[in-house]
Amino acid sequence: MTPREITVSTHLLLHHLLPFTLSLLQPPHHQPVHVPTLVPHAPTPLTRSRFSAEAQLDFTTRCNASCFHRAEQEEQMTDKLAFETLYADGFRTLTTVEVEDDDDALHPTHAPEWRWRRRLKRRMKRQIYGADGRFNIQGDDFLMDYPFSTAVRISTGCTGVLVSQQHVLTAAHCVHDGKDYVHGAQKLRVGFLIPPSVNGTKAGLIPNKKPLVRWVRVKRTRVPKGWIQGPQEVSMDFDYALLELRWPHRRPFMRLSVAPSSDDLAGNRIHFSGFDSDRPGELVYRFCPVEEESSELIYQHCDARPGASGSGVYGRVWDDALERWERKVIGIFSGHQWLEIDGENRDYNVAVRITPLKFAQICYWVHGNRLDCRQD
Repeated sequence: MTPREITVSTHLLLHHLLPFTLSLLQPPHHQPVHVPTLVPHAPTPLTRSRFSAEAQLDFTTRCNASCFHRAEQEEQMTDKLAFETLYADGFRTLTTVEVEDDDDALHPTHAPEWRWRRRLKRRMKRQIYGADGRFNIQGDDFLMDYPFSTAVRISTGCTGVLVSQQHVLTAAHCVHDGKDYVHGAQKLRVGFLIPPSVNGTKAGLIPNKKPLVRWVRVKRTRVPKGWIQGPQEVSMDFDYALLELRWPHRRPFMRLSVAPSSDDLAGNRIHFSGFDSDRPGELVYRFCPVEEESSELIYQHCDARPGASGSGVYGRVWDDALERWERKVIGIFSGHQWLEIDGENRDYNVAVRITPLKFAQICYWVHGNRLDCRQD
């Protein structure tokens, strides 16, 4: 076993032993999160998509102080929570929504404020920060083990995460460029990794044998109107989409959670696994601390390359019902953002936060009713 393989195995072992360490931690002291109720209206038919957009895997945006601190009006938020549904035959509908009991969700008093945790040097090398801290997940013991088994491939070149027996959460830009759906969205598929040994091949006799992929067609795709902005500037705030598979899968999935403040994450760390383009055929895992956070985005320096977009960003979140720390999806990895604050350019890899409103929306997409959409 090489030194790197030992290091990888050690990190992954610690990843699985972490629950025992977490059991010694005290639960965070915070008030229960209020999750509003989304009331959908009757869908309106739209013209068929042209599927004219090009998939953009290296998604980068720029933001300044006014962009970062902008506050959405109630009407704007309600409009952006409307959503478009794309069916496999190209038919589309638009569903507008109303938000009930939304005062706390639209104007939260507990929303994180922007803060510089430390003075950072300007970074010019994008997406990989210093030494590459990513780990290839190999072998049946890890590749098919939870939570790595919840990561799936998207046929447009991105990653997704299983969030129910029939639903995959991914980044909106993997299927839509803000104006139209991408070419590959017309016959969108989700890929499940199958290790060589499961496929009947003795992996130990074939060094570096890549896992196979079983592809499943997508029944329908849902994208928030906050992403579909026409000629306006595309924002990362609503860079998420939900894919519904034609058939249920039998693998474990990861539950969703409203993203807590980073101070309430175990170890202040986030984790995600994806299919980075520079390591074809490999599932790549990484973790890192949260650097900064806004009400809509999580800023971090987890090493990532194109292809990781759409990965489910998860952390150890305290579950009041179970009275223990649980891995839950709290965001979706979007891409890279340059921030110009106080005359300085600072770069980050960015994940979209699952806010109470986004949780209510995604939960409705998954369950199809309002009764099952309450924060645990």
